[in-house]
Amino acid sequence: MCARAFEAGWAGASFKTVCSLDIHEASPRFSAIKGDNGSIIGFKNIEQLSDHSVAENMEIFRRLKENYPTKFILASIMGQDEAEWEELTGLCEANGADAVELNFSCPNMADGGLGSDIGQVPELVERFTAAARRGAKIPVLAKLTPNVASMKPAAEAAKRAGADGITAINTIKSITKVNLHTYVSAPAVHGMSAVGGYSGNAVKPIALRFIAELAQNPALAGMHLSAAGGVENWSDALEFILLGAGSVQIATAVMQYGYRIIDDLKAGLNLYLAEKGFGSVREVMGLGLDSVSETTNILERDTVILPRFDREKCIGCGRCVISCVDGGHQAITPGPDRKPVFHGRKCVGCHLCLLVCPQMAIRPSGKRIMKKNG
Repeated sequence: MCARAFEAGWAGASFKTVCSLDIHEASPRFSAIKGDNGSIIGFKNIEQLSDHSVAENMEIFRRLKENYPTKFILASIMGQDEAEWEELTGLCEANGADAVELNFSCPNMADGGLGSDIGQVPELVERFTAAARRGAKIPVLAKLTPNVASMKPAAEAAKRAGADGITAINTIKSITKVNLHTYVSAPAVHGMSAVGGYSGNAVKPIALRFIAELAQNPALAGMHLSAAGGVENWSDALEFILLGAGSVQIATAVMQYGYRIIDDLKAGLNLYLAEKGFGSVREVMGLGLDSVSETTNILERDTVILPRFDREKCIGCGRCVISCVDGGHQAITPGPDRKPVFHGRKCVGCHLCLLVCPQMAIRPSGKRIMKKNG
């Protein structure tokens, strides 16, 4: 699989987590939340780690590095104690890995102090990162869990222990699709299910939030940020780069569409850079950070931006009317032709109407009105 990805044009591979545990996977182990058109919005897995032995995985690393010396091998590992974290890191380096990613975040490996149980405890992150750092000279990245209120404590702990970077995010703990007849959530395995990891485009906003949080933390200055979570196309990837990511990882989209998506990712990003006059990806890294605040108290609140309605595009479906009357501020009513009649004095500029319009017939007008005092 890695060889085919490299042939397709991918820069590298983040390998399935290597461990010494005896892995036996359940069947089925995937489920999904789908949109109206049948496309996958969110994806759940209850999969664990690599079911190959450590020796088998090291052989794969050696063969890949021999056949593709310019490609980047990011070896994900999970140890059970300090000695094993150190040992696995050393083995990966000796067998051709270019960097090691410490899996402190897998939600499906929480028993016995593994996976996301580690990522939620900064002291454990620091201890095991230090152990891995002792095991090798190649870069070490800590992959942290999103199942926390803030990633800062764990990330700072990883840096103190010698980590060169942070990967964020891993999948989010979830339950999907409870069957209304059997009462079992998906995926159902002989009448039982389990909390699993949620991924796909639905988690991108959460991943973006964590990447921005890490990039804006002065205590993490100089660390490489590798972004993961919901990337399906070049613009998704670019959003992470604009918030400070130095590399982007993709899994769920590949599972849906295959390795061929790298063509769109590279072509789209190259075209964007050329059109904007940038010479390299590095020039756009972090350009979106200055506009991001962790709180809303800095936002200007004295003006309202009104919507503008394109009556030529409008098909009179009534979506904007329903949303504004039942979920907004009653600023839109239907006209004789079923097309919207706008009542500007009632509008608060929330722009709900823009979001629900299927024809994109509503846009910001650019017209600002001052709010009245009181």
